Amino acid sequence: MAIHFNDSYLKGVIHEDEYKGLAPLVKTCHDALHQKTGLGNDFLGWVDLPVDYDKEEFARIKAAAKRINEQADVLIVLGIGGSYLGARAAIELLRSPFYNSLKKDTVDIYFAGNSVSATYLQELLSICEGKDLAVNCVSKSGTTTETALAFRIFKQLLEEKYGVEGAKSRIYCTTDKANGKLKELADENGYECFVIPDDVGGRFSVLTAVGLLPIAAAGCDLDAIMKGAADARKDFLEPDLEKNDCYKYAATRFALYQKQKKMEIMVSFEPCFATMAEWYKQLFGESEGKDNKGLYPSSVTFSTDLHSLGQFIQEGSRIMFETFMDIKKPKQDMYIKPDDSNFDGLNFLADQNMSVVNKTVMDATILAHSEGGVPCVVLEMPEINEYEMGYMIYFFEKACGISAYLLGVNPFNQPGVESYKTNMFALLGKPGYEDLQADLKAKLS
Repeated sequence: MAIHFNDSYLKGVIHEDEYKGLAPLVKTCHDALHQKTGLGNDFLGWVDLPVDYDKEEFARIKAAAKRINEQADVLIVLGIGGSYLGARAAIELLRSPFYNSLKKDTVDIYFAGNSVSATYLQELLSICEGKDLAVNCVSKSGTTTETALAFRIFKQLLEEKYGVEGAKSRIYCTTDKANGKLKELADENGYECFVIPDDVGGRFSVLTAVGLLPIAAAGCDLDAIMKGAADARKDFLEPDLEKNDCYKYAATRFALYQKQKKMEIMVSFEPCFATMAEWYKQLFGESEGKDNKGLYPSSVTFSTDLHSLGQFIQEGSRIMFETFMDIKKPKQDMYIKPDDSNFDGLNFLADQNMSVVNKTVMDATILAHSEGGVPCVVLEMPEINEYEMGYMIYFFEKACGISAYLLGVNPFNQPGVESYKTNMFALLGKPGYEDLQADLKAKLS
């Protein structure tokens, strides 16, 4: 398995008998997932997606990415939540958090439609001045407020810059295959369309056109990504906890939750993993956080955050456990040379690679936190590349599905997200919300 579950630091925290006790429940959850008898079973398309995807569309995605790089300097990806997080996370992990500043032969990629900040949009528009643009709007309905507002602005910009006809070849829509306002608009104007499968929810959609088009535009190898995910699918078909590290991770999360741990902190020692941790937070947060249940997903980048949150983790409330992403081989390394004056007293670090220092910081942190009473899970990842990322994405998606079923909640809906939307529509004066508007304004006065 490309992702290895290391339980070395859980000795004395979770006993083998606890895993044996959870094994039948995990098997039940596995059966519910694969036999499609569990909650939310209409949204299980991601389970077999790595081997059962539209090969014709896959080829069109690659062709569109090539065309985008031929026609544009900048690609604007419009989406919110699962409609942008996976793509952004993948690009920053595989290429760099500094991707847009790198010397490269692919387009710069910026993300919008994930907030309603006028300042953010104005600053992005200023970046686009004098550059050739393409836009990828990602929305199943086409009416998600944040994304639809941004699309309105960039659609107008493209039409002003290239004319209505010229803009058509620069707008790419990832949406429902048959319905919705964005699909209607795309069909009416002749925009190229890619499909968000009906049976794949947003936060599980990174391996669909939702994520793959921007990832391909950044020059990443889609075939290797899908190969990694397909191998993970095969590796995690066996429900035996002794043979399935994905399920053992899910079972460990549940066991710690039963021990009153209420928060999981995803820890990485590579800044390029930071947005992938944001994707993990949405994946688990929206999937588990229901019926007053669930682990609160958080994240840190060490050693940076050891100088801000390290004190709390070491000695604060015992409400959390940590999951460390141990990436064995860095994308790049740096040799530390000695300094004749040794002005900083760091010559003891000389004549070795900086990755050795980073790994030592991780080891020291795990020892300190685990000995201080914070359970530490370690997920070992061989290196960062397309294959390993595809494998990791599927690992977390399946662990999430099993984890939510262990809690007894539907992993694939998000009813709580609708509450703010209802209030927002009422306060903004959307037709049909007049009675609620008056009530809300009274509460705010």
